[in-house]
Amino acid sequence: MKTIGILTSGGDAPGMNSAIRAAVRTALNNGMRIKGIRNGFDGLMKGDIYEMNVSSVADIIHKGGTILGTARSSEFKEKEGQERAAQILTDYGIEGLIVIGGDGSYKGAKALSDLGIKTIGIPGTIDNDMGYTDYTIGFFTAIETVSDAIGKLRDTSSSHGRAVVVEVMGRNCGDLALFSGLAGGSESIIVPEHEFSIDEIIEKMEHGRKRGKLHHLITLAEGVGDAYSIARELEEKTGIETKVTVLGHVQRGGSPSAVDRLLGSTMGAHAVELLLEEKTNIAIGFVNGKLIDVTIDEAVSSKSQFNENLYELANNLSK
Repeated sequence: MKTIGILTSGGDAPGMNSAIRAAVRTALNNGMRIKGIRNGFDGLMKGDIYEMNVSSVADIIHKGGTILGTARSSEFKEKEGQERAAQILTDYGIEGLIVIGGDGSYKGAKALSDLGIKTIGIPGTIDNDMGYTDYTIGFFTAIETVSDAIGKLRDTSSSHGRAVVVEVMGRNCGDLALFSGLAGGSESIIVPEHEFSIDEIIEKMEHGRKRGKLHHLITLAEGVGDAYSIARELEEKTGIETKVTVLGHVQRGGSPSAVDRLLGSTMGAHAVELLLEEKTNIAIGFVNGKLIDVTIDEAVSSKSQFNENLYELANNLSK
């Protein structure tokens, strides 16, 4: 294999640049050419492709986001668009493609693999919602961002004697809410994997007040319930002023943590190694401290395993 391509797709995640950097330098060190594709599958459809060299990835390991940009493409979702994308890659001499992203990005990589383009997937999403791997690139940085925000909210909530509902990302996966809520010391954590009870939250709030606690922090995974409705109900039933903070896209930003830089670097280099071996339809993961390879089909069909022990610990520590 002489020439490969690389793109980032879906939501950006801190650590993507680490993976790009590692892939580019590993490819060049092995005598390969590597071409960057700007703005994901949308950029691929438009032929927004350029030659990358060592300087292309200089001084990016500490930067959040993705230097390649990311965008979704409705055209690429159709069979005709996928066939056109495969032809564009062929026209540019690209024999193998590294795709960094989440579930939807992997499905795009699988489609291209079926059309003869060798593809390797790297998991990049702050939600950590890909069941075949313990962790995805960007997850640990997002935990730091959210737990830091929770700490700041505790300060102001204690000053005013308030409760706060903190909405975080993770519509179908509660990992970010769980890990950041535990790390930030939230009293209540609401995730899609468990039914939540307003009455139990109220009981915790009132118990905390009786022992002199001035705040109550509730970490809520988006989509589980309406943060504003929950806040109104809590305030009405307890008389405790309850505010809502929606962290939004700030969770995706920031310099990647050391863990995400390491994950990105090892996965980016390994992706090139797999293409050198002419492998295709492979997703790279991280399980029990080691890199693993599974088929993309297996990766997208694997369900996330919620950490029940950590959830129980968070509940016990908040009593």
